[in-house]
Amino acid sequence: MAELLLAHGYFLYEDPKELQILKPYAPLGILYLCSHLRKQGFDVDVFDTTFSSREALFLHLRSEKPSVLGIYANLMTRKNVVEILKVAREAGWKTIVGGPEPGAYALEYLQAGADFVVFGEGELTVAELLECFRCGETDYAKITGIAYLDFTGHMQETGQRTQIADLDSQPWPARQAIDVHRYVKTWRDAHGTGSVNFITARGCPYKCRWCSHQVFGQTHRRRNPLLVVDEVEWLLNTYNPDIVWVSDDVFTINHQWLRQYAAEMRARGLSIPFECISRADRLNPEMLDLLAELGCFRIWIGSESGSQRILDSMDRGVKIEQVQQAVAMSRERGIQSGMFLMWGYEGEELEDIEATIKHVSISKPDIFFTTVSYPIKGTPYYKKVSDRLVQLQPWGTSSDRDLKIKGRHSQKFYSYADKLLKEEVQLARLAGTPAAESESAATLRLNIEQARAGMLSSLSEADA
Repeated sequence: MAELLLAHGYFLYEDPKELQILKPYAPLGILYLCSHLRKQGFDVDVFDTTFSSREALFLHLRSEKPSVLGIYANLMTRKNVVEILKVAREAGWKTIVGGPEPGAYALEYLQAGADFVVFGEGELTVAELLECFRCGETDYAKITGIAYLDFTGHMQETGQRTQIADLDSQPWPARQAIDVHRYVKTWRDAHGTGSVNFITARGCPYKCRWCSHQVFGQTHRRRNPLLVVDEVEWLLNTYNPDIVWVSDDVFTINHQWLRQYAAEMRARGLSIPFECISRADRLNPEMLDLLAELGCFRIWIGSESGSQRILDSMDRGVKIEQVQQAVAMSRERGIQSGMFLMWGYEGEELEDIEATIKHVSISKPDIFFTTVSYPIKGTPYYKKVSDRLVQLQPWGTSSDRDLKIKGRHSQKFYSYADKLLKEEVQLARLAGTPAAESESAATLRLNIEQARAGMLSSLSEADA
């Protein structure tokens, strides 16, 4: 039996929405942890729950000789992770949780059955924990970056661990520990193109008030571009994907790095269609030319709002005009643009919603998604609205997405805002074409009137 079994709480086949999307990616976080620990001489296995079931995981935990279970938890898998912890503890496993969420809810995870919560990056911390387990050592106070309950039931939290400075010293994620070919096949069967993912950096230095920095902090550490190309070349030869996803928070932060990366890809004759995330203020003609040369087919540009007042209150650090220019420059180079938009941020008024609709109608991104903003614990946004938060379900069966902000507009109001946005953008796309005076355009105008009337009629309704 391995010293450590790593798992996560994402079950693809149990999530109707994920089954509609069918775009799973390998869990790089636990695969990086696995490769690091194996390099240090620890015996580590991975139970990849993506294509499995909770029943299969529970059977494994109940039938195998207990050792240590490490679970990655995020905002959307909390409920599953809490259930896994319960089964594991009952079966005699020692349990560790880490990932984006546990650091903000350390006591709750400990009370739910975790023996240890790991803050931030897990490689160095878990290695020290495993060494303690090997030696029978129980003085955990000397291990930085953890929380645990002492013999009196009180939570003890140790000091902050220094992050890994040299990412090039870390081995590639242990993809051989799972069936990555199945991920590629799932993509290809559903969409005609198989995809894999990789990262070139850790962390984001920006200070958006709604964004969590629990794992990597507000830092930005990059890998050597030549070594990244080594991994890309290996991925292409090993899995033969049709496209790739660069999983960095912001791929284009360091322009010199991107120049070196593109030069090395060019020197080796490598090119693969890919998509990535960027910021409008880190895109210019030169960078977009490089992205196009590299094969970028879609770039996700954080927009959040079309109101400069709201963007400034978020500490986004970008201008509306920069976003519009970035979308236009991408279009000129044949690169699709995607936008993430957020309704309901603190202080948003009707004119801010109208500004967002105008902004998207002018920009005309190829894809845009909206969400109603939700406060993630540990962020400045959460702190700002904490006195108005209402938890409608028990912590262990819900997520921060389920928190309601007292006094904010109702879900119905934002549903009308969604409809208004989509219809206005569709009408804007018809402008200047023969279809602008068609029956379809007339229907869009009627839908716009109805959506705006619906917004106004539900304006006085509030959540919670």
